[in-house]
Amino acid sequence: MVIQEEKAVKPRQGRMFALVALVLAAVNLRLAVTSVGPVLVEIRDGLGMSTTTAGLLTSVPVVCFATVGLLAPRAARRLGAAPVIAGGLTLLTIGLAVRPYAGDPVLFLLLSAVALAGIALVNVLLPSIVKDRFPGQVGTITGVYTVALNIGATTAAAATVPLTNAFDDWRLGLACWAACAVIALPPWLLMARDRGPVTAPAAATSEIRMIRQPIAWALAVYFGMQSTSAYVIIGWLPQVYRDAGVSAELAGVLFAVTSFLGVPLGMALSSLAGRVRSQSGIAVGLGLFGMAGYGGLWADPAAAPWLWAILLGVVNTAFPLVLTMIALRGRNPSTVVKLSAFAQGVGYLIAIPGPILIGALRDATDGWHVPMGLMVCLMVPQIVAGFFAGRDRQI
Repeated sequence: MVIQEEKAVKPRQGRMFALVALVLAAVNLRLAVTSVGPVLVEIRDGLGMSTTTAGLLTSVPVVCFATVGLLAPRAARRLGAAPVIAGGLTLLTIGLAVRPYAGDPVLFLLLSAVALAGIALVNVLLPSIVKDRFPGQVGTITGVYTVALNIGATTAAAATVPLTNAFDDWRLGLACWAACAVIALPPWLLMARDRGPVTAPAAATSEIRMIRQPIAWALAVYFGMQSTSAYVIIGWLPQVYRDAGVSAELAGVLFAVTSFLGVPLGMALSSLAGRVRSQSGIAVGLGLFGMAGYGGLWADPAAAPWLWAILLGVVNTAFPLVLTMIALRGRNPSTVVKLSAFAQGVGYLIAIPGPILIGALRDATDGWHVPMGLMVCLMVPQIVAGFFAGRDRQI
């Protein structure tokens, strides 16, 4: 018996409306994370937070992204992707607005988890919206929203301290970021009336088990390895430079260069990836850039610090590449939801120990030679996974 495919619900909003909604949502996807670091000292002093609890705070994002995101496919299957994204943005708004006024560290952690749970749902479902509304422009639109994500993350990191100083209150300086989530919410409430992408037979899609799909595992490993590299760069790159004798000011500038390169390069790379049948060559090339960058830090961070920063900025564009590949590897939006949840959920689980292990090796060896050598080696599984994830195959 042939299963009839369900007809897609025709959206009442146009493509430009959907693009604006995507960009507004993407701007919010790292605010809850990058706004905390600049005022962590004030948070600890204000809440009496211990060093151990502060360490837990830095690990909450990856844990939430790895666990809550796995719930997104079931919720989207029952409610539609757009309603779940609207719900995620609502959770984010509540978490961002309320957590600064928590009375103790435990409640602050719990409210942070609420905000990050909302982000996790949106993280997983945005690729399915791209696949549904822009099937012929997957790479370009993915590039647009990852640029918006980077801009939001950078803005929150740079502006939280000035806002705190202007308000003379770190709590208000953190809480004001909830306004961004509030602004992003109305378009998704309107799109939720269409119940999001419903273009595949529910029965057929539910039969697909990602754990049995080699493509899904390749994407998950690639996502995990590129996340490991990204979190190591975020957490340790400035310290690597400073320990090599580079000034604190220059180390900050070099880190900024690595971060900002992801904006134009990510946009261009996603557009290119969406136009070619196989992305394997791109994934392998990025891995070689990563080997060269980490190899430079292994040899001597101070020898050519600008070159190492640029090389690592290039390898950081593996993030928009893997998002593009997730959207391309699924035949329809419903499959993309499941594939995105699996790749990101498993990938973030893979990434959890990386930054912790790098820090432990640094302390154990009293230097960065061994940790950076390990990062060079970790580029090998990233290259291999990227090669298989980028092949012209679909689930």
